[in-house]
Amino acid sequence: MSDTGSLPLHMQIAELLIRDIAAGRLVDGERLPPERQMAAAHGISVGTLRKALAALQEKHLLERVQGSGNYIRARAETESVYAFLRLELANGGGLPKARVLSVDRLPKDPALPDFGPHSHGHRIRRLRFLSGVVAAVEEIWLDASQAATLSAPELSESLYYFYRTRLNLRIARAVDSVGQGPVPDWAPAEFPHPPGAALPMITRISHSHEGAPVEASWTWYDPLRVRYTVRLK
Repeated sequence: MSDTGSLPLHMQIAELLIRDIAAGRLVDGERLPPERQMAAAHGISVGTLRKALAALQEKHLLERVQGSGNYIRARAETESVYAFLRLELANGGGLPKARVLSVDRLPKDPALPDFGPHSHGHRIRRLRFLSGVVAAVEEIWLDASQAATLSAPELSESLYYFYRTRLNLRIARAVDSVGQGPVPDWAPAEFPHPPGAALPMITRISHSHEGAPVEASWTWYDPLRVRYTVRLK
């Protein structure tokens, strides 16, 4: 069921539940449906679901009561591989997925913001989905000092997870500014807005745990389907 570059299936389900808790779709004290019912609803085995629930229990987001069921224990701050993803469906949450459109190593344009010492960067263009809904197009530039080469098949749907596990690069802070910008001409036809259409646009500079800027990105999102939100700690 998982594509190349996808997170493990149990992690995908765990992340979906974490995002639903953050969005308030699952509330503190709520009893989850029986495990077989949940597994069938997600199209997965009971064993895979139990691995996902165990991951939530390790993060203290789930209490398993013998003979009674599984209960949500919401927290204000939760570790997640999508902790910096501030897009969610209009009604909250949504499982993030992404399709890589292109990966190129290119000289940095002087107009780009400062995001590292190297003269080159890896430009990644992606189409992003939330629970199967086309949500955004994004262009990400990673400073070439972080990796000599990158290829589309190796990239995880969570780039920050890929950075941490494959490049030993931990993103500690992401600074966003939200404005408007025209949809780029490379946006695929399935994105519901044509090139040139004015959409909300997120400009982000991401910093490593050492404090240095290492990545710059631009995200154009569909405001009819998706909202930008920042959770207050």
